Amino acid sequence: MDINDIRDRIRCKDLLGKVMTAEEAAAMIHPNDHIGISGFTPSGYPKAVPLALEERIKKEQFKIDLWTGASVGPEADQALVECDGMNRRFPYQTNSVLRKAINAGKVHYIDMHLSHVAQQVRAGFFGELDWCIIEVCAITEEGHLIPTTALGNSPVYVTEAKKVIIEVNTSQPLELEGMHDIYQPANPPHRKPIPIEAAGDRIGTPYIEVDHSKIAAIVPCDITDKTRAFAPIGDDAKKMSGNLIDFLQNEVKHGRLPENLLPLQSGVGNVANAVISGLVDSPYENLTVYTEVIQDGMFDLIDAGKLTMASGTSLSPSPDGLKRFYKGIKGYRDKIVLRPQEISNNPEVIRRLGVIAMNTALEMDIYGNINSTHVSGTKMMNGIGGSGDFARNGGLSIFFTNSIAKNGDISCVVPFCSHIDHTEHDVHVYISEMGVADVRGLSPKERARVIIENIAHPDYRPELMDYLERAEKACGYSQTPHILKEAFDFHQRLADNKSMKKQ
Repeated sequence: MDINDIRDRIRCKDLLGKVMTAEEAAAMIHPNDHIGISGFTPSGYPKAVPLALEERIKKEQFKIDLWTGASVGPEADQALVECDGMNRRFPYQTNSVLRKAINAGKVHYIDMHLSHVAQQVRAGFFGELDWCIIEVCAITEEGHLIPTTALGNSPVYVTEAKKVIIEVNTSQPLELEGMHDIYQPANPPHRKPIPIEAAGDRIGTPYIEVDHSKIAAIVPCDITDKTRAFAPIGDDAKKMSGNLIDFLQNEVKHGRLPENLLPLQSGVGNVANAVISGLVDSPYENLTVYTEVIQDGMFDLIDAGKLTMASGTSLSPSPDGLKRFYKGIKGYRDKIVLRPQEISNNPEVIRRLGVIAMNTALEMDIYGNINSTHVSGTKMMNGIGGSGDFARNGGLSIFFTNSIAKNGDISCVVPFCSHIDHTEHDVHVYISEMGVADVRGLSPKERARVIIENIAHPDYRPELMDYLERAEKACGYSQTPHILKEAFDFHQRLADNKSMKKQ
């Protein structure tokens, strides 16, 4: 792309002398540097400079540490792994190539609560930040940065980095300007209350301020976000959405929720998107959202006139959803605000608003513990992301899972989770395609029976109930009875059964 193509987007003419190619910018980076980049999900992340850095690493063979907001696109998370250039990575990822490298011990991965990252970066937990590479759609007359489709940790990386590289992406529409609300709290002991009392409250600026002396390069880019398509909404997802609506209607009926509910949060992915989309056919009006990612289902709610405000840190729609957003951006812009992730995921705000937190699990156990990160307890899938921020602090915490996986070879309800990310203390309600388990006010043994009867697949209920009853007898009816060796052997038996079926 010609560097002249971005000159009209650089409204601060004093910065035009910083414009250069991606290769020239990548040449400034040193081996073992710590690099923080914009992006949260495959949205709003830099593309040209990471790709140029990949080509340089192929020739010179060195590694860097990569800090992000959450997952980012293949130009960073995949390219820098395939050239063996990534040493350390945090706080969240979803790329299959990166995942394999993590589970093979080739990349050191730190799985983190997303709301914690900015404060820990400011405090220097991970050492100094050498570079920030940020994607913008424009630079203002004053030299401020207008982000694109995601904020994530961009503000803190711009502030804390020694040097900043700016990618001006011409594939991102200028109409994004004004959708962002940039607010950075101070670290303790100087922190003030965050003055958000409603999902749409604006408390900051629509741009990121940057010290001009730190700007090392401004690079043109026209590479689009590589957002992921959602799977078709299947019968199980529709049943889960229906179960959710039935549960919420009962909460409204008994006065535990207002008629327009409380602000909604929904995690990333197919199930989460399907559940939100299902609310289009619900009786609820004037809904609000306070979440991390804004996906296709939320566009459905806006288009249906049911959603008045969506606050998040990233636009993470499908490719078709992204086109839909761009086409209707003038109608969406007044109903969407993008914030830094330390604000979108902030426990103080989540608790104040009483957010209805809705997240997904890989597996859950009979007492209500949740595994959302590790397959068979050892292999990283994606990471905890923001689910912990919302589950522990939400006014109502709900987790979704299918009752079975791998065509029925695996039960998603087990005696004891092989890895625990969210304890039973953090979850109020469990939903599968089988039903709803509302465990509020129940003891562990009471919870176990409700979860087995309402969430587990009928094929596995007898075995799970048999385990519970024998554990109660073996432990003298203790508070949380377990036959630990047998509980962990349960996972191996499922794996063995699956292997035998294949043979």
